[in-house]
Amino acid sequence: MNGLEIQNLAVTLGGNAILRDVSFTVEPGQVVGLIGANGAGKSTALKAVLGIVEPEAGDIRIGDQDVAALAPRERAKKLSYVPQGAPVHWPLTVERLVGLGRTPHLTPWQEVREEDQAVIRSVMEETDCWHLRNRLATTLSGGERSRVLLARTMAVGAPFMLADEPTASLDPLHQLQVMDIMRGQAACGAGVLLVLHDLSFALRYCDRLVLLHEGGVLASGTPADVLTDAHLETAFKVKVARWSEGGEQFLAPHVAGG
Repeated sequence: MNGLEIQNLAVTLGGNAILRDVSFTVEPGQVVGLIGANGAGKSTALKAVLGIVEPEAGDIRIGDQDVAALAPRERAKKLSYVPQGAPVHWPLTVERLVGLGRTPHLTPWQEVREEDQAVIRSVMEETDCWHLRNRLATTLSGGERSRVLLARTMAVGAPFMLADEPTASLDPLHQLQVMDIMRGQAACGAGVLLVLHDLSFALRYCDRLVLLHEGGVLASGTPADVLTDAHLETAFKVKVARWSEGGEQFLAPHVAGG
């Protein structure tokens, strides 16, 4: 299986052009960050790849397969998704909710198998939510719910994982744990596509970045290529302070001219 390729993607919603001529690739083993100001089209790009919104134009392929032509179950096996701030309406236990991630691998009415249960426990332990397994999902805090939904997505075992701001609502420790998990998914061969707002996380954790601006690609490449002063001032209207500590690089934005 080759990379996830997005070519010349265009999306119009409600008569407004949200994306135009957007192209990038997510290779297996890579973490690719989608960054940009609010309204740049980042979440829409993820939803177009997943088929949640219908593109006006463009091709989305995994290797030689047209993603749009895949049956829903086959698409679900290849592309998993962590939505941003998704509510949970069903009074399911947390363990049962995470177990829904195994659905694409089961036939209708098939019980969860022993191997599925092993996957469920493994991903819940990795996301620090195994201790929540008997709680009703509707009683979780926002941060707990985010970790549980990440575990559900990991349970799919898809070769490509898409996540929309996976660190939102999390405390600093769990933000770092989630980003380490994303890197771990890539280290195991998955292609990971993240929507991020934290520029330090984008710099430290991503192999490649795609900077969206006004619906198009302003810059694409390594973090060093994309996170230039000129690009950040154009896209975000900010300047940044840069430093390194313990071999890690950091940046902090401040208002341009401030």
